[in-house]
Amino acid sequence: MAEFVIKVADERGRVQEQTQTAATAEELRARFAHAGFHVFSVRARSGFSLLARRKVKLEPFLIFNQQFLTLIRAGLPILGSIQMLAKNQKLEHFAAQLDDVAARVKTGESLSGAFEAQSGFPVMYTTTLLAGERSGNLQEVLERYVSFQRISLTFRKKLVASLIYPCVLMTLVTGLMFFMFAVVVPQFAVLYDQMGSKLPTMTVYLLAFGTWLNHNLLWIVLIFLGTAAGLYRFAVTERGKDFIDGFRIGLPVFGKIWLKYQVALFARTLSTLLTGGLPLVPSLDTAARSISSRRVSKAVGASITTVREGKSLAEALINTNVFPDLAAEMISVGEQTGALPQMLNSVAEFFEEDVATALTASLALIEPAILIVMGVVVVIILISLYLPIFSLGQAGGQG
Repeated sequence: MAEFVIKVADERGRVQEQTQTAATAEELRARFAHAGFHVFSVRARSGFSLLARRKVKLEPFLIFNQQFLTLIRAGLPILGSIQMLAKNQKLEHFAAQLDDVAARVKTGESLSGAFEAQSGFPVMYTTTLLAGERSGNLQEVLERYVSFQRISLTFRKKLVASLIYPCVLMTLVTGLMFFMFAVVVPQFAVLYDQMGSKLPTMTVYLLAFGTWLNHNLLWIVLIFLGTAAGLYRFAVTERGKDFIDGFRIGLPVFGKIWLKYQVALFARTLSTLLTGGLPLVPSLDTAARSISSRRVSKAVGASITTVREGKSLAEALINTNVFPDLAAEMISVGEQTGALPQMLNSVAEFFEEDVATALTASLALIEPAILIVMGVVVVIILISLYLPIFSLGQAGGQG
């Protein structure tokens, strides 16, 4: 017997997490399902290897699901399809996870339970598989999930592509400033020190800063690395994650963009789960755990209590004071017309387009701003360095 942590919801929608003993995760899942509970997840309390904990990247996971869906459409059994894809998988840790999934399915464990035991796959994926198994429409559910993955990956690639040039530009600017202060300025300091002439105040301060930077470069690097390590350790804590998410949402322009992106992700995730046949409360719980933003995730989690009390989803989201009013209004229309999944897709498309437009406009202003700042700094440095030479030239001409 082994210990498992099981997360379930009763007939009133109340979610709870318990630690139970059972021979297998599938046995425990079946026990609670027969008792009338909706089972969200079952995971072993201990014993996961580091290999199993590694998360699969979105792109290879999408390719796997596309191939898996193709094999199922062709009539191949699930076990044989997974074994075939595991043999052809180039990523070692992913192949090991698929081998373990195949071994579990071979012993009679459900496909959703086998994937859930790996702890490296999205919670939305295992929940979607579970819905497909219960409804008997696994192929249809997989098609919806692959479509969801494809849209998410395409949108993410667009965002990353739009951020590449500003990041490269910032790196080049930082490298140029570092080179000038660490290499060029100290050489001028040596030259002017040999000349022994009186230097302008601007030049004195610049040379002093460049000399100090050159002498303390090692300490600066060590302090930077230590600070980065400390921030990383803080960022992986619960308090750190909350602080970073709050800081990200509080940014002047990009905070709203990040919030809208998370709202779009929530709407598309919830739409996919509802279309797959999951009830609203379990779908909200899964969607909350699939969102990167802690604030949005907690807001969705808080709305579950309101929905269980019989209020509408739109009203529950408005009460969180996190979701944009437009998103809540569109969801309200979807609830009133009985087309909530379709309206959620419309919400996702609207906010994704809004995010792409706002990000493009913001970056179009940031890029010239970076160039202007770089130009101003370079001009100040050059004037400070060459001003004594100009002064000597004028003095020589008057003499």
